[in-house]
Amino acid sequence: MIRFDGVSKAFGATRALDGFSLAAGRGLVYGLIGPNGAGKTTAMSILATLLLPDAGTATVDGLNVVDRAAEVRGRIGYMPDFFGVYDGLRAGEYLEFFAAAHQIPVQRRPGLVKTLLELVNLPDKAGVYVDSLSRGMKQRLALARCLVHDPDVLILDEPASGLDPRARAEMKEIIRQLKRLDKTVLISSHILPELAEICDRVAIMEAGKLVVSGPVAEITAVSQGARRLCIEVLDRATELAGFLSTRPGVSEAHADGTAAGFFFSGDRKEQAALLQAVIEGGWSVVECGEVRRNLEEVFMAVTGEGGENIDGN
Repeated sequence: MIRFDGVSKAFGATRALDGFSLAAGRGLVYGLIGPNGAGKTTAMSILATLLLPDAGTATVDGLNVVDRAAEVRGRIGYMPDFFGVYDGLRAGEYLEFFAAAHQIPVQRRPGLVKTLLELVNLPDKAGVYVDSLSRGMKQRLALARCLVHDPDVLILDEPASGLDPRARAEMKEIIRQLKRLDKTVLISSHILPELAEICDRVAIMEAGKLVVSGPVAEITAVSQGARRLCIEVLDRATELAGFLSTRPGVSEAHADGTAAGFFFSGDRKEQAALLQAVIEGGWSVVECGEVRRNLEEVFMAVTGEGGENIDGN
């Protein structure tokens, strides 16, 4: 549905994007993660036809964003990280204005406005002036504005920025609803735990390049080709960690209370053999399982140590 192929963009001596490639299919929520200056907003702006790439191509539903920009704009809804309001307009009037801009027939506009306000949980705000709404309500109204022309793709740049926990929860639920409507959503955020909750896939960017991409479950389970495992025992966890560190495929073994955690690069059969060796060694195993990292741990690992080889495209 959306695709970047070797896209590069420079601003003077600064390369905002450097051979960036990414693909997301229909109905997926895809998260972009990266430090400030990683190129997230530049990538989104190119996809939204607001910037021209210096090299490479970007497409929406097979349409090149440069050669067929007008058609692309009809298929996307773009929500920038800064929400501008129009003084003197009520929320309903605000949406009607954009409906007119998208040439929605006059007779359809009242019903459309009502539907959109209900979708973003603002059903009673049609007559309220936009500039008097809370930040969270403005963000939801901005999202409703993106949906006026029923686009297939939504590009959301930091939609939860500055929102309180309740407003963030409401935004997450709206994004889940959009997924159920088979929309493709490209979303950037600095709130990594929440991205993990709502995204099907994530991509970590640094210095304009793609470092890691793939399903959330895969990325949080894998580290440099190894899975993080934990064996809980009744006692002698420190000894167990020492024993594990001598076994093939095991790295970074350590004791934590009554458990030993470690990374393991072997397959399931080798994992079973390792567990059998632990039992034969005299340890009483209570539980053995895989431990998933959170996105913050992944982000720190790949941006601080040069990245990992996970390819989910």
